[in-house]
Amino acid sequence: MTTSLQKSHIHRTVLNNGIVVLLSENPTADIIAARIFIRAGSCYESRDKAGLAHLLSAVLTKGCDGLSSLEIAERIESVGASLGADTATDYFLLSLKTVTSDFAEILALAGQILRSPTFPEAEVELERRIALQDIRSQKEHPFSIAFDQLRQIVYQDHPYATSALGDESTMSHITRMDLERFHQTYFRPDNLVISIAGRITPDAAVAVVEKVFGDWQAPVDTPLPTLNLPNLTVQPQVAIVPQQTQQSIVMLGYLGVAVHSTNYAALKLLSTYLGNGLSSRLFVELREKRGLAYEVSAFYPTRLFPAAFVVYMGTAPENTQIALAGLQKEVDLLSTTPLAEVALQAAKNKILGQYALGKQTNGQLAQLYGWYEILGLGIEFDREFQELIANISIADAMTVACRYLQEPYVSLVGQEEAIKSAISS
Repeated sequence: MTTSLQKSHIHRTVLNNGIVVLLSENPTADIIAARIFIRAGSCYESRDKAGLAHLLSAVLTKGCDGLSSLEIAERIESVGASLGADTATDYFLLSLKTVTSDFAEILALAGQILRSPTFPEAEVELERRIALQDIRSQKEHPFSIAFDQLRQIVYQDHPYATSALGDESTMSHITRMDLERFHQTYFRPDNLVISIAGRITPDAAVAVVEKVFGDWQAPVDTPLPTLNLPNLTVQPQVAIVPQQTQQSIVMLGYLGVAVHSTNYAALKLLSTYLGNGLSSRLFVELREKRGLAYEVSAFYPTRLFPAAFVVYMGTAPENTQIALAGLQKEVDLLSTTPLAEVALQAAKNKILGQYALGKQTNGQLAQLYGWYEILGLGIEFDREFQELIANISIADAMTVACRYLQEPYVSLVGQEEAIKSAISS
């Protein structure tokens, strides 16, 4: 017995084995995109196995029962389809896209890969070497160094403190058995969301998912592990990495909220106002008017647990101190000076316009609705988010800034004299 629900143009069905199937019916193009979400991102790794979910995503499509890496690739490419795995902090993802007539075949292949990967030892070692190269490469980029440092001081013992790649030590020590154990623990039907968008009816979509996954049962006597993550407290500090670079990276971080918080939308709007695009406050004030920044921006990711609200700037070494003061001043103004109505409305228009543009393709639709479902927000969040943004008042924005955007964590990377003088003054 399955349960089914329709909200607007999204059909939601729960299969007997716990799989949630979402369908955004879109008959305009003869293409179907699907996203298979699993609650198994880097948050679910132990600290000494950081990078495990990433390595799993790299080797998942490199072999399954009965098929080699080459045979999988040939099956996908012979019909012009695409299929790939990825990982994020809060979830694991298998993505596919195909013409409508080949959807059943490619979904069946995805099911085979998802349920019975073989993790060939040679492929594991190859992908590990690639990951280690990526980790070393990031150490050459001042922005990556600054952000990695900021994450560590903000999150301490929380999994968000580490990159999805882990570090050289953890990545080097992940075994094939670790991959198998992680897969066995989290890859189960009651931990899965399958989000589909394209030219297919709800009944046909459910039928093809039932055919591929209907016989898959969750282990009766093994409940899903619960995440016991440390509580986060705000303890602002300064961290520096002296490096002989052509520019200083100045980065301020503030501990924000999770996506489920009532204050999430206001922080998202403030991030857009401060640092999204050429008309943003930081760009206009610090780059256009004062010529301080090579690059300047803000970001505030959507997370299942409290996310960092970050502003940063790349500037000439001699401007490091002024840049740090300038960034902090612009954030502080949010708490002391009400936004002008025209500025607030412009930020709303920008965020809602970009949101609408992010829902044009079948892949984008499948991604969005599946993402909301796996985060526990539900498909209604699509409408709710837009309403939340539209209803934010000047007072709301100021209240949230006063609560969350006060004492920053500071991460600086650059020439030793420049960054040390910036924090000593």
